[in-house]
Parts: sequence; C-alpha cells; structure tokens
Amino acid sequence: MSQPIQPPAYILKNYEDSHAEYNREVVRRLMGFIRPYALPMLGALVLMLINAGAMVAGPYLIKIAIDDGLSAGNVAVLRNASLAYLGVALAQWVAIYLRVNVMARVGQSIIYDLRARIFEHLQALSLEFFSRHSVGRIITRTINDVGVLREFFTWAILAVARDLFDLFGAVFAMLSMDWRLSLLAFTVLPVMAWMTATFRRKSRAKYRQVRAATSWVSSVLAENINGVRVVQAFSREDYNYAYFRQQPNLYHRQSKLEAARLSAIFLPGIDLLGALATAIVVGVGGAAALGGDITAGILVAFTLYINRFFEPIRDLSRRFDTFQSAMAGGERIFALLDTPIQVQDAPDAVEMPPIRGEVRFDGVSFRYDEEDAWVLRDINVHVGAGETVALVGETGAGKTTFIKLLARFYDPTEGRVLVDGIDIRTVTQASLRSQMGLVLQEPFLFNGTVGENIAFGRLEATQEEVEAAARAVGLHDFIAALPQGYDTPVHEGGLRLSVGQRQLVSFARALLADPRILILDEATSSVDTQTEQIIQRALERLLHGRTAFVIAHRLSTVVNADRILVIHDGRIVEEGTHAELLALGGRYAALHRETVGR
Repeated sequence: MSQPIQPPAYILKNYEDSHAEYNREVVRRLMGFIRPYALPMLGALVLMLINAGAMVAGPYLIKIAIDDGLSAGNVAVLRNASLAYLGVALAQWVAIYLRVNVMARVGQSIIYDLRARIFEHLQALSLEFFSRHSVGRIITRTINDVGVLREFFTWAILAVARDLFDLFGAVFAMLSMDWRLSLLAFTVLPVMAWMTATFRRKSRAKYRQVRAATSWVSSVLAENINGVRVVQAFSREDYNYAYFRQQPNLYHRQSKLEAARLSAIFLPGIDLLGALATAIVVGVGGAAALGGDITAGILVAFTLYINRFFEPIRDLSRRFDTFQSAMAGGERIFALLDTPIQVQDAPDAVEMPPIRGEVRFDGVSFRYDEEDAWVLRDINVHVGAGETVALVGETGAGKTTFIKLLARFYDPTEGRVLVDGIDIRTVTQASLRSQMGLVLQEPFLFNGTVGENIAFGRLEATQEEVEAAARAVGLHDFIAALPQGYDTPVHEGGLRLSVGQRQLVSFARALLADPRILILDEATSSVDTQTEQIIQRALERLLHGRTAFVIAHRLSTVVNADRILVIHDGRIVEEGTHAELLALGGRYAALHRETVGR
C-alpha cells in the first residue's frame, strides 16, 4: 500500500496548531493595531445593536399584525404594523450599509498599518535574515497571512458580536413571548453543542491541512516558474508535471474535499436541528393555539424567532476557522516583526562627514554565530584614499564578507572597521552608505524606466546628468535607440536588457551617485569579452580619484590595481602588486597560471 501524501516537513511546520497561551498573546498584539480605530469600531457596534433590535422587532410586529390586526379585524392596526415592519427593515438596511462601510474602512486601514509596519521592518533587517529566508516565504507573510487578518479585522471580530447580539435578542424575545415553547425549542441545544465541539476539533486539523496544501502548491509553482530555464534545459517538464499532479495538487484536492465533507455534515446538521425544533414548536404550539392557550400570532412569530436563533449559532461555528487562520497568520507575522535587527545605528550615532576614502581594518575577525567557523580572521589592512585594492581568492575565502563589513551590512565579531579614522559603528548607516557605491555580479534593476534606474542612488539628478553618466560608460547610444529612450520601461530585474546592458546601467548608476568609496563585486564576470572591454574603459572613468575595492575571479581585471590582497581561509596570505605577487611565486601566481591556462 502506498504511503499517504504529505507536504514537506518545513511546510507542515508553519501550520502546526497554535498553543492557547500564544493565541491570547497574538490577540493582545492584534488589539494594539485595532486600538487607534476604537471609535469607529464602537460606532459599528452601535449599528449592530440597532440591527439586532430590528431583528427582534420584526417577528413581534408580525405577531401584532396577526393577533391585533388580522384576527381582530382592525385594518388600522394591520396597516400600522405593516408600515412599522417596513420601517424596521429600512432601519436594518441602513444600519447594515453603514456598518459594512465603517468596518471595510477600519479593516483596510488596519491592514494598511500592518503592511507598512512589516515593510518598514523588512527594510531595516540585516542581510543575514534574507540569507536564511526565501523571498517566497517573506512575500507569503506580507500578502497571504496579512490577507487572512484582513478578513479577521474587517468582518470576524464584530461578526461575533453581531451573532451574540442576535442570539441573545432571539432568546430574550422567545422567553418573553412564551417560556414553555422556548424550553421546547432549546431541547435540541445539547445535541447542537456536541456537534459544534466535534466540528471545531476536527475542522482545526482539516483546515490546517488545507492551508498547508495551498502553501505546498504555491511553493512548487514558484520554484518551477523561477527555474523554468533549468527545467527546460534538462527536459524535466514531464517529470515535474507528474510530480505536481500526483503530489501537491492531489493533496490539495483531497484536503479540500475532506474539509468540504466535514462542512457538508455539520452545516446541514445544524439546519436539521433547527427544522426539528421548528417542528416541535409547530406541533406543540399548534395544539396549544387550537386549544386557545396561545394565539396564532405568537406561534408564527415564535417560528420566525427559531430561525433567527439558529442562524447566529451556525455563523459562529463557521467563524472558528477564520479565528484559527487569523491566529496562525498573526503568529507568523509577529514572528517576522520580532526578528531582531542585528545591525542598528548606535543611540548616539552621528552623521558621517564627507569621506576622503581612507579605510582601515583593525584586527577584524567575523563569524555569523558563535557556533560557526570564522569567516574572516585577524584582518589588518590600511588602504589610502584614492587607492584601488583588488581582493582575490577561491570561492568562500571571505572576499564578499570583507566588503559587507566595509559597507556595514554586518558588524565585526572582533576588531574595528574605520573610514577616515572613524569607527563606522559610530555613524549612521545612511550617511555612510550614501557615500559608497556598490556594483554586484548580478545587477538588479527595479520596475521603472532606464533613466529612473540610473538615477536610483541620486534622485535629484537632472536629465543631463543622467545622460552624462550613461555616455561615460558607453551606454547612451543603446538607450537612445530604445523605443522611448531613457523613458523606456525595463520591468523588475531588467529582463528586457541583456546581462551586459544591465551591468552598464549599474555602472552608470554608481557613477552618477559619485561615491567616494566604490565596491565592485565580480562586476565583469557575467559579461562577454567585448562588453568587458567597454566596461574596463568605463572603469577608468569610474575609479578615478576614488577608493575602490574590486573582487574578481578574472585576474585580467585586477592587474592594474594599486594593490592585490590574496585571501585564503579567511586570512590575508599575500599582498602586493600584480608583478610583485607573480615574482613571489605563491598562491596568486598559481591562480594566475590557472586563469591563463583556461
């Protein structure tokens, strides 16, 4: 017999049942987002009371119409009762209309605040967080989990209050009208309580499976869309289709069907109990009406109250799943908001003055956690203003970590990084990084135009300055030939441009920002030889008068550096010019021979 289908453990972990204690903590924190909107929510509560009053008044007016109007032959009472019933219905419609509008505005405002808080926190989180969490998971927290809370904020909270108002209003009206018929109608409540408890217990597991199934489907879809080139290159289409159909998609269907079967038993069961209570009341109450113990109007009104009694019970049972989803979503959102910001400005941080470009690593060592191995160990380097320094070494030697410490994406575990003699931990991150330029191996372009991407680091730049930067890196002619020139949209990631063109846009962006310290991380490794020659010419302009740190595997791009640092196993093992290191015959010379021999 085949094993039952199960999502991966990392997906199931996100949908484990929450503890009741943490549920209370999530509710407490959610209330913090609701508190600024207490006044409109109070208004919505008043509107619900009006609605509940109208609900209770309707059947009673029908009783008056039948007993005091129809049976007594009093046309005036019949007419007035009918008009009053219409007035109550109109008041109920107005109350519902206003309540829906108020709660829609409140709910969307709370979600607006929550998403803004999440976005602000994400912008402040350190790079280490993003290296441990996929983009898909982060977006799911911001979109899907917040979307679940939208339902909770907008409808579920006050819907529970509305259901309770309606329930107690119906009970009060029934007991006031005839306590004996009320007790007969309530005889089905023990069975209903047992059914509701059973449904809540089983639905928690079933709907948790549904949410995990949805997450699994989304995860597989995102993975295959992002990796479609690799999928097609290795002809995995048929295999991936079979896996998707037989695993996440099938599990999703089965989970949905199981949840639907559970609802198909419970919800009609509540209706059946309501019908049973109605039948009991009609049978017993009808006999009492024939005997003259109660009036026909009471019997009709009582029958209507029974429907109004069971409807909120049915709705409250459905709200349980919304509550559980909100608690799970809230738990994951607050886990994100509680993620500590590892690199923060010191309380007394000051603005970094204009940088000259002198850099010193003073006894710097770094590792990500106390249990991890050292990534950099005992780094002591002094770089003069305007000097170009190349960092070379095998993959994983610590070159990229070196520049991340310089840009203060991380803080050293030991030692200090100084710029112009100032410990960079004592200045604000924004004032430091605004005077640095960074060009990555895989340049990222944002949604917007080519011109906007070039001006990304200097928003006040004029069109003439943008074009001058593009000319300096040899990109102007290409941009001018685009359909809308500098106003041509490039879309997220710049997919409409080649790798080389995206890289040149990054160089123009860095040049326009006019940084005093420039960092190039494998900036030419993804381009062809011809484009690399264009970039090399652009680099001459870009590096002039600036302190520069260049990471490169192509040693041809670093031969003109003022100094080359060879990093191995997190330590600087060689240092000198290209000629000096070749003459030394050590690790750099070996790397050079490997590069030349390719």
